[in-house]
Amino acid sequence: MQKIKKILVANRGEIALRIMRTIKEMGLKSVAVYSEADKNAPHVLYADEAYCLGPAASNKSYLLGERIIEVCHILGADAIHPGYGFLSENASFAKKVADAGLIFIGPSPTSIEVMGDKLAAKKAVSQYDIPMVPGTDHAILDIQEAQKTAASIGYPILIKASAGGGGKGMRIVQDEAEFEEQMKRAVSEAKSAFGNGAVFIEKYISSPRHIEIQILADQHGNYVHLFERECSVQRRHQKVIEEAPSAVVSQDMREAMGTAAIDVAKACDYYGAGTVEFIVDEALDFYFLEMNTRLQVEHPVTEMITGKDLVREQILIAEGLPLSFSQNDLKIIGHAIETRVYAEDPTNNFLPDIGTLVTYRLPQGPGIRVDDGFREGMEIPIYYDPMIAKLVTYDEDRPKAIQKMVRAIDGYKITGISTTLSFARYVMLHPAFQTGEFDTKFVEEHFAPDSLSEDFTDGEQEILATIATYLLPSAKTSSMANDEKERNDSKWKTRRMNG
Repeated sequence: MQKIKKILVANRGEIALRIMRTIKEMGLKSVAVYSEADKNAPHVLYADEAYCLGPAASNKSYLLGERIIEVCHILGADAIHPGYGFLSENASFAKKVADAGLIFIGPSPTSIEVMGDKLAAKKAVSQYDIPMVPGTDHAILDIQEAQKTAASIGYPILIKASAGGGGKGMRIVQDEAEFEEQMKRAVSEAKSAFGNGAVFIEKYISSPRHIEIQILADQHGNYVHLFERECSVQRRHQKVIEEAPSAVVSQDMREAMGTAAIDVAKACDYYGAGTVEFIVDEALDFYFLEMNTRLQVEHPVTEMITGKDLVREQILIAEGLPLSFSQNDLKIIGHAIETRVYAEDPTNNFLPDIGTLVTYRLPQGPGIRVDDGFREGMEIPIYYDPMIAKLVTYDEDRPKAIQKMVRAIDGYKITGISTTLSFARYVMLHPAFQTGEFDTKFVEEHFAPDSLSEDFTDGEQEILATIATYLLPSAKTSSMANDEKERNDSKWKTRRMNG
């Protein structure tokens, strides 16, 4: 066992700050690294020490693995927590950390490498009785071979990049006529995004749910799962709303998925925190999708329903300590929902937005958690992921957690940029979400940009009325303002301004 005293957090924004809070609670010291664009960011100011890596671009700052290791030696840090994104699933970086005599707070380089390649992951888990989506177990580059394989599986099929993620290098093919074109596009996109054009083919499940299992494993062969997270509300194949537990998972299904997730972890001798993702069809049959060898964005909902601090557990496991609890000690208590607050315009195909947080006020009250990395007056940089914060609500059951999320969204005041808060509010109030009868096509099937009102808030209406009074004759202004108020009153009552 090696006691950790000082941890460098090789990340930025909300996740860096969230990790540092646990570090402080454990009585340890934290080191922040940052780019020139983040010099005044909250995570930099919160850390015990901070070091500038370089210019704003990630490849000149947060992706400089050797530089980060050098900073550890300069400042006397003995461990690195990678958070998620950037270097968190880079096996080469994890190995360099270990070779430098430092502790990588995550799994072994071998586990990262195996699970980082979808085909390698399939091969690894094949020794266990884990349900798999029908498809190829090897990379395909020859179009004629691929066409024969697709025909044998049966359309529609899914072409996926072996080294892919985030929807890149992924193509849905409905019939043979469009196969060749979609195959070429998938290979090209995979090469561009990952430097690897290898793709494979799977049966496409038309109405899937995305449900994942959180696992923890120590370095002594002990494994537990911390139940499931429902992650089916997505845009561009990326999650926007998550919850725990799922509205459709029974206790029997939960136990079966948990066992399968632990078997996936055993297949690569995993230790640390990890997430095993499953795709679930209309009959609620589940199939292994992939394993994320890091902390997930949506980890707070698991923390809320289990009472376990996953970052604390990661650190203790990295020190070599055994898990302090068993599967029988874990229970689901209550319900939690997470909304990812992105600087995106949901009325314009969720395009990223940049600008200044003119107003930035957090919601408050029992059962509301906000993990963020910004403050009022800060600029939203163009160089990184557009997520501003994770808004989490917790209550004794799902309906109450949904109601609390609506209240929290209404209390989250952001102006200066567009955000996804209005979309999240729409989701919370939609019958499909409230009944749990939704899948990954929620946006496609239930959302249209004009569903979100673009009318003015009460405060903005008062300002406009004042301006109108000043500019126009009083009698005419009064009549126009009253008419306008009557037309918009009903919409003003439901709209919450997001910038």
